[in-house]
Amino acid sequence: MRSLLVLAVLVLLTGCQSEPPPKYSSNSNTDSPCARVVSAIGYAELMLSPKGQEEGQNFEPAVLGRIAETRGINAEFGGRLPAEARTAAAEVERTAAGLSIADTPHDRQVELLRQYRAATDEIRKHCAGK
Repeated sequence: MRSLLVLAVLVLLTGCQSEPPPKYSSNSNTDSPCARVVSAIGYAELMLSPKGQEEGQNFEPAVLGRIAETRGINAEFGGRLPAEARTAAAEVERTAAGLSIADTPHDRQVELLRQYRAATDEIRKHCAGK
């Protein structure tokens, strides 16, 4: 019963936000490489634990699939990102490759997730407004 009350409060609070939450999709209908990659990053991020809580991340198949999907979109569009974001795109490729493997040890997944997030933050920074 208490969990239903908490859920109801969260739903009400969410409805009171002044801006709608961002919408992410792996199937962006834009030709902008930045929009495609940033959208895929955001879509994967929806399944990740908050920053700073990577040790508690459950690297279940759905999470690994979203990261693998981001890797694929990054592989297709990352070479067309602004020049200053291309090093970060290469880092996303490297880290997502390790994260996409189900039998990667948890400690290594946590380390890769932190590196992946640093790279995705760089891409977002260099793609802002593009």
